[in-house]
Amino acid sequence: MKKYIQAFFNNEILAYLFFGVASTLVYIITRTSLFFVIPHTLTVVFISNCLAILFAFITNDQVVFKQQWAGWQTRLFKFISARITTLLLDMVLAYILVDAFPQLLGQFVNQNPSSINAMATLISQVLVIVLNYILSKTFVFQNTKKNS
Repeated sequence: MKKYIQAFFNNEILAYLFFGVASTLVYIITRTSLFFVIPHTLTVVFISNCLAILFAFITNDQVVFKQQWAGWQTRLFKFISARITTLLLDMVLAYILVDAFPQLLGQFVNQNPSSINAMATLISQVLVIVLNYILSKTFVFQNTKKNS
């Protein structure tokens, strides 16, 4: 079993998808929990993204792309820059789909605000995961792999 788990995590794409899902779960759980406590959608999206970004950097840096510790500050800066790009996408989608035009999704869920927020979250996260991988692979994690 250990051999299969190692093989799974040695495959960059599978490891990225696994930790992408884990990061998304961190995001969704945080966003859903905070949505009931903080009534401002954009604040909730921002906080949720910050927590998910920190989790994603650590797992991508050390497990997925197997980077050396040297240069981690530069990678973190690039990673945060890339994630700010996808944060802005997420915030624009949240504003459009939840705040400005909730009826777009609301027509499918009886105009229920929690359901509208949940649908908007899922839509945005699919787009965010794809764009995050592209940016990580091409911009953030380059030429600093650990010796295996």
